Amino acid sequence: MRVLVYPHDLNVGGSQLGAIELCGAMARLGHEVVVYGQPGPLVEQVRALGLEFLSSPAVHQRPTPTVVAHLARTLRRRHVDVVHGYEWPPVLESWLACLGGGGPVAVATVLSMSVAPFIPRQVPIAVGTAQIAAAERRFGRQSVTLLEPPVDAEANTPGLTDVDVTGFRLSHGIAPNIPTVSIVSRLAREMKLEGILTAIAAVEALNERTPVQLVITGDGPGRSDVCNRVERANARIGSRRVIWTGELVDPRPAYATGDVLLGMGGSALRSMAFEKPLIVQGEKGYWRMLTPESLPEFLWQGWYGVGPGTDGAVDRLVGQLRSLLEDRARAEDLGGFARGVVLDRFSLDRVASRQIDFYRKALASRRSGFAVPGETVVAGARFVAHQARRVNARRRGRSTVDDFNATPVAAVSERSS
Repeated sequence: MRVLVYPHDLNVGGSQLGAIELCGAMARLGHEVVVYGQPGPLVEQVRALGLEFLSSPAVHQRPTPTVVAHLARTLRRRHVDVVHGYEWPPVLESWLACLGGGGPVAVATVLSMSVAPFIPRQVPIAVGTAQIAAAERRFGRQSVTLLEPPVDAEANTPGLTDVDVTGFRLSHGIAPNIPTVSIVSRLAREMKLEGILTAIAAVEALNERTPVQLVITGDGPGRSDVCNRVERANARIGSRRVIWTGELVDPRPAYATGDVLLGMGGSALRSMAFEKPLIVQGEKGYWRMLTPESLPEFLWQGWYGVGPGTDGAVDRLVGQLRSLLEDRARAEDLGGFARGVVLDRFSLDRVASRQIDFYRKALASRRSGFAVPGETVVAGARFVAHQARRVNARRRGRSTVDDFNATPVAAVSERSS
């Protein structure tokens, strides 16, 4: 099978890295896979896996007509069977490039916490949580697949010899003898910034009784907020106990250095692969430890949640961190449990095989002539309405960078329950 995969960008991020790792796994299964998109730091990872990278024209207003035209020519020239877009802009550009019939089938993966309603319902779609899959079936999509984010459990594992953890700690001044809490995250204002700032406050509170250090690895629009809070926390503690390392193309040293890890989504899963106890981060004060009892919740809603509110969030996180840092035997047991979950359910090869099945079903549905009558017009109307709402939001100063992470399905479900 010839597959062209189009991630939403190639900057450092969990979903992009997962998409690239899946490309490598599919290539090892004997399929021809190329990666398409705007150049970014992760092109290095694409090439390290022996994959070809094709650069798209510059993107402007999405979907970008020049990208659609270039992609259509590329698909024809290379006789591609499946073009796979990640998140709505590449999905729409891939779908438009396939219009006219006779060429490849366009499929979608959406790992945001909700799905853009203007993605046409005839596009086969994979989502990352059972809760979102159920919501999309209720919306009327007839081809919805649950493809949970993958983890390369061989590349992300305890005791790695190809990762210089000692050098990482030395270069960032991370003390070797102080318990360490680690976060690897985009410093995004939507979903993530609230929890990162809460973690800084929690570690500051913990230091009133015992030394604990927090390592934050990542970059993004919230950098100034994080750095300012880090500086203030260290000043109040009287020692450098909160450390921002910046972004790492290979963040494995940051995962490996933590005694307890905080995270959501793909970062939570990579934390688990390192056999570390995990506290899952969400919004509105959500923090929940991964245990055998909490696992069903995460398998339903994903590695994220919505809490009762930010009041008391610092105290809730302090309590969970203290219980793990003071009970090493329990922390080790939960770390072993976490890695076992990854191996049983989220391993890269397992997810790659399921993704190939997803492609085969999409090709079969195209041959069977599946379509939603009038869906192109309906999807277009939804897109126009979405753009109008964004324009109005910008005028009121309420726009968000990441629309469909700003309105998670889990949050909507929480409000309606």
